[in-house]
Amino acid sequence: MGKQLTVITGNKAGNQYNIPEPEEKLKHYRNVMGVVLQDAQDAWSSVWDELKEGVTDGTVIVPAAEKGFKPKCGWPEFLENVWLIKHYLDYAQRFSKGDVSSEAINSESVMQ
Repeated sequence: MGKQLTVITGNKAGNQYNIPEPEEKLKHYRNVMGVVLQDAQDAWSSVWDELKEGVTDGTVIVPAAEKGFKPKCGWPEFLENVWLIKHYLDYAQRFSKGDVSSEAINSESVMQ
């Protein structure tokens, strides 16, 4: 488990803080990244389900697709899933860099 530290300032007894061990921090990091990336994969799966009927073997676009694309779920839900993929990947990148403060979240990724 983590180490128990007490901060003492002046003549007052300070607050106690738990400092997690590196293994504990890594476990937490893996858990958070696993959840965020699973959400990104789920959103991608939803987008791909809409697009896959217009392609064969996952790469060749069929002639019927030339008529235009209209998602079965509707444009708002389709575009929301595309936005969610961007959001999850952006968060994963910031989290892995150690920059997930509320200030960075509010100023950087509101509408990029």
